[in-house]
Amino acid sequence: MRALEGLGYAFDPLDRASTMREDPAAVAALRARDDAKVVVVARDMPVLSKTAAGLEPLMPLAEAAKLGGVRVEALLGLLPGGAPVFAALLDDEAVVEQSDSSDGFLDRRVLVLPGRDDLKMVDLRSIAAGGLVPAPEASILAAAKALLAWHARRSFCSNCGARTQVGAGGWRRECPNCGMNHFPRTDPVVIMLAVDGDSCLLGRQPRFPRGMYSALAGYLEPGETIEQAVRREIMEEAGIVCGDVRYFASQPWPFPSSLMIGCFAEAESRTVTVDKVELEDARWFSRDEVRAMLEKRHPDRLSAPIPMAIAHHLVKAWAAGDDA
Repeated sequence: MRALEGLGYAFDPLDRASTMREDPAAVAALRARDDAKVVVVARDMPVLSKTAAGLEPLMPLAEAAKLGGVRVEALLGLLPGGAPVFAALLDDEAVVEQSDSSDGFLDRRVLVLPGRDDLKMVDLRSIAAGGLVPAPEASILAAAKALLAWHARRSFCSNCGARTQVGAGGWRRECPNCGMNHFPRTDPVVIMLAVDGDSCLLGRQPRFPRGMYSALAGYLEPGETIEQAVRREIMEEAGIVCGDVRYFASQPWPFPSSLMIGCFAEAESRTVTVDKVELEDARWFSRDEVRAMLEKRHPDRLSAPIPMAIAHHLVKAWAAGDDA
């Protein structure tokens, strides 16, 4: 992939060891290793250890059992060198919510594990945005969060309603009643910058921080190509007709489990008609204006997304003329 400095969750270092998932004995042998590690998630928030060097997302596998009931465990893969890494989802009752001032954009819940002052729970967006752990480890946390969030919402078979069981080292849920197998899902999302010469189209949703404009985005629908979805979403949200679509880069987005597919689209019209259901505003920005937003010197205090988001890199590449 492109070297996008600061992009969140896109630098997973694990060998996913997918061929071992179907072998319970092999998974058990990995669990028994002295160097086995685990990332722990509770109520979709990672649990980090406080150390003298900072926050540590990987802890000894045996530590998870000390934190309360483990609902689901999954083999994430092998670190360089071979140490296995697991993910564990705690029972909701293991943590206490002290406060919640979330605003629809930022997760500001304060969750604690009673009696464990050596641990800190931090939402994944803050971890990536603040660089609280190295990028490879943030990517491991993202994989764990996305996988475990799927497990938390898929306890019952969608075919017959029976309770399912965990299989394939945590990468499948199996129905003992009807035999249906269920697999973790990833929802593809197109995120795109419509461009026309020295102008690009940016929009903002009401939940965005004040003054922030970003690339438009939307889910792919069944039967669509990436190119078709890009054109449809830009037309629906801003009324702009687009032609040529160029792929840029992609990003795992574990909120709860999407793949952001970054693209540029050549605009063939200029009149903006904002879909007020989706957006608060959308308009054309000049290249100089976008540079000012990226450099936090825009006269109207407008801003671009932060580097953890692929939208930032779309905008930055276009502003630098690197969008071909």
